[in-house]
Amino acid sequence: MNLFSINSSIAMVLALGCIPFSSAETGLTGDLRETVMDISNGTLPRLRVASDDESPKARLIRVMRGLSRPPISRQDFDDYQKELADLAVGEGAVAEQALYLRARLFQVHRSPHDYERAETLFLELGSRNSASHWAQLGFVKVGLIRLYGSRNHEDRNVRLKAAEAVLTMITEPALKRDLHLQIGWAGLEWEQPLSVVIPHLKAADQEGNLMGIVPEDLVIQIAELSFRNGEISVARAYFERFLQEFPTSIKRYNVEQRLVDVAKVAANTEGAER
Repeated sequence: MNLFSINSSIAMVLALGCIPFSSAETGLTGDLRETVMDISNGTLPRLRVASDDESPKARLIRVMRGLSRPPISRQDFDDYQKELADLAVGEGAVAEQALYLRARLFQVHRSPHDYERAETLFLELGSRNSASHWAQLGFVKVGLIRLYGSRNHEDRNVRLKAAEAVLTMITEPALKRDLHLQIGWAGLEWEQPLSVVIPHLKAADQEGNLMGIVPEDLVIQIAELSFRNGEISVARAYFERFLQEFPTSIKRYNVEQRLVDVAKVAANTEGAER
């Protein structure tokens, strides 16, 4: 088994948004945070609202409950789209969440997916209040759409650069980490130069607190890719870090053998320079 290859299905799942919310997405408050978390996990929201409650929050919760039971019909899509568009008017947390969910509606629930419309709405949210958590989360979705959605006809290098441009919009460290990781994995799968791939993986590793990936796998991946790219000192540092941080890993023996290879290359390089 190749420890350093990336399964394309993983990337596509992430692109389509069918992933657990990252630790950064728990910055919501109270009941609405729990509701959104429930939706992401594919379970019914725990919140209940009175049938006669027509407050913006109650209306948003009803849409969330509907979205938690995919697939949705075309009529439901139209109804939810109209309701979210109405709720997204104005300012405040509910309006921001409604616009975010409206963009997600086009990204995930429309058949076929309307990635271009989703990207436009995510960017509209960002133009309202780029510091908003929902806008920040939307920027990550824009990066993923640019990698795997609306730009599939474009050259892969162009798609990578388009996604990289989004990184400058993201200020929340954990969300920037998530996009770095996806760009790095996409570049690796698409056989882009390792000098392009490795910095993204290292940026994700430096932030830490990853979800959906075993930390030791990322460390060993960076080590191996650095070795293949001729970055001997970097490879040694990451392999040694692996042994220190994951002493009971079943990959320990393989890493120790790889360090022997690193030492040989380093010795040959030093000898050639004399």
